[in-house]
Amino acid sequence: MSEVSSQSSAAGGGFDLTQFYGVFFEEAGENLASFENLLLNLDLEAPDDEDLNAIFRAAHSIKGGSATFGFTDVAELTHVLETLLDKVRKHDLRLNTAMVDALLEANDVLKLQLARHQAGGEGESIDASDLKQRLRDLADGKGAPAAAPAAAASAAPVAAPAAPKAPGTREIELVVGPLTDILVADNITEPFNEIEALGTIEKVPFEAGKAPGEGYVRFKICTPSSDNDIIDLCNFYVSREQLKVAPWPVEAPAKPAAETGFGFFDDAPGAPGSQVATPTPATAEVSTPAPVPAPVAAEPKREAKAGAHHAAASLDSQTLRVSVEKVDQLINLVGELVITQAMLSQKVRDLDPVEHQTVVAGVGDLERNTRHLQDAVMSIRMIPMAFVFNRFPRMIRDLAAKLGKKVELVTSGEATELDKGLIEKITDPLTHLVRNSVDHGVEPPEKRRALGKPETGTITLSAFHQGGSIVIEVRDDGAGLNRDKLLSKAREKGLPVHDGMTDQEVWALIFAPGFSTAEVVTDVSGRGVGMDVVKKNIAALNGSVEIDSQLGKGTRITVRLPLTLAIMDGMSVSVSDEIYIIPIASVVESLQLTGDQIKTIANAGRVVKVREEYLPVASLAEIFEAPRHNEQGGILVVVEADGARTAVLVDELVGQHQVVVKNLESNYRKVPGVSGATILGDGRVALIIDVIGVAKKARH
Repeated sequence: MSEVSSQSSAAGGGFDLTQFYGVFFEEAGENLASFENLLLNLDLEAPDDEDLNAIFRAAHSIKGGSATFGFTDVAELTHVLETLLDKVRKHDLRLNTAMVDALLEANDVLKLQLARHQAGGEGESIDASDLKQRLRDLADGKGAPAAAPAAAASAAPVAAPAAPKAPGTREIELVVGPLTDILVADNITEPFNEIEALGTIEKVPFEAGKAPGEGYVRFKICTPSSDNDIIDLCNFYVSREQLKVAPWPVEAPAKPAAETGFGFFDDAPGAPGSQVATPTPATAEVSTPAPVPAPVAAEPKREAKAGAHHAAASLDSQTLRVSVEKVDQLINLVGELVITQAMLSQKVRDLDPVEHQTVVAGVGDLERNTRHLQDAVMSIRMIPMAFVFNRFPRMIRDLAAKLGKKVELVTSGEATELDKGLIEKITDPLTHLVRNSVDHGVEPPEKRRALGKPETGTITLSAFHQGGSIVIEVRDDGAGLNRDKLLSKAREKGLPVHDGMTDQEVWALIFAPGFSTAEVVTDVSGRGVGMDVVKKNIAALNGSVEIDSQLGKGTRITVRLPLTLAIMDGMSVSVSDEIYIIPIASVVESLQLTGDQIKTIANAGRVVKVREEYLPVASLAEIFEAPRHNEQGGILVVVEADGARTAVLVDELVGQHQVVVKNLESNYRKVPGVSGATILGDGRVALIIDVIGVAKKARH
């Protein structure tokens, strides 16, 4: 971090800025993600002004922070970006595909530059000179269409006359300097762009021969704030010694005083020079005539917009950035608290409730408060699926362009939340699924036209909760899977297949290691490793993946995952002397087994009839090779997994309580039929049943 430390010390005038690195890089990453997503969602024919302003603010924020920390390469590139974006948002230039491509490329370069600085300046610096020149050319109108006449007419020119000042405002001159990097001064404009109540600010050149020297920047500010307030605000970006505030110089009137009404009507509405004259304290106290209707009508809008800015600022002030390590530590402590509470609850059951009424009531309150605390803490751990979905628009755009296809991405359920640990691990499998849909699913435009389909294919990403799981679907309206082609390819690979296989079994062949139907191996696909990785990674998360396809219509891939891997509600059951935990979200009902309800079917295992439906039976005693106390009776726990029901045979039900999920694989090894372990109230270890694995074993 030697490079970063030296740069930040210089930029901060001796003040150590290293403590703010984490916040800066995190916010810069968020701004770059917002920058990219907004660009990809823009309508080139009629871009939304709010989106254009948001893109500009994202680039401006990155430039301000990077200039403060001394990251000059980032500041220089974002400065060029600002110039282009400012002309686009003012409708001086019309946005086109070349601009979007250049802006996206700049976004990629900024990511690399920031990553290099975050790593302490390791590696070679990124040369962005060609990119900056291309952006300058686009900003100068080279290769960019001119703005539409109407848009150009509606946009306020930079040199337009100043609008009438609001009551109570005044004009001041702010001189900033000397600065080693004058780009730092541009940060001062940021609060004025975000908070309308501050007034307006404009960078203006010095008059001929009046510049204090090199490294000075001059601003004209129209504001109701005092000089001290302005200095305090700007002091966040530069030192107080580099700030000088003075009244804005009043220009001499263009006409003789005799033609201005001899001083009797200087403040009258519409009088010459009334818009630029600075009222004296005496004239400020004089009653002013009623304003014209137009300003009155516009004032509520201004106040409403200012109120919205204040509301947004208030919302931002209510958020707090906390490191992942602290959240994980908190969740672990809550997990230990849940275990301790379970131990106390178990001990209290042996006490006389009348004699120890206070203790029993206290433990009851502890159990209730522990549950509420667990729910609150787990909500911190949950992250919306938008965190994952936002990665794909850019990837699909680039991949479709490389393959010569037209693809549109549609997302739904972005607000659906998933555990942080699962979010991090599901991104790579989903990436493979989306790439596979673009490459193998969606057809080229000419083929889609021949089939009577729209030229642009559609890939839909959706997420929703179902029971105790989250379901993520990847759908496309492409060619679908060809059963005969898959079987033929499987025979070539020497896989054990036959014509009597169900469609689901045939579709599952694409998950076989090294299996691919691609005719040519490219840098996109063809090696047969992507889908294999998908299945392994999802299985490692105790999830499942299913395929449903129709030739010529499209393919749907469904991924099911548990909501969390930390704390869950479980039903404890016993087999012999062992206790097992079944996730309560998977439990449908429980039945007392009597007589000979369980039937054995040749070559199909055992089944039980429950409400006119035959369910496969999975005996935990047989799976885990444990002796049973009751060979003739027992309890059937009906669970639902993969959209089907299975009856799990146990000796008895013990109870229902919260359990803390511990990773068994990291502490021991992978055990078939087990998704994890937990510690019971009496200190014993209980295995958590992998419902999906047990159900599959019962059906096969």
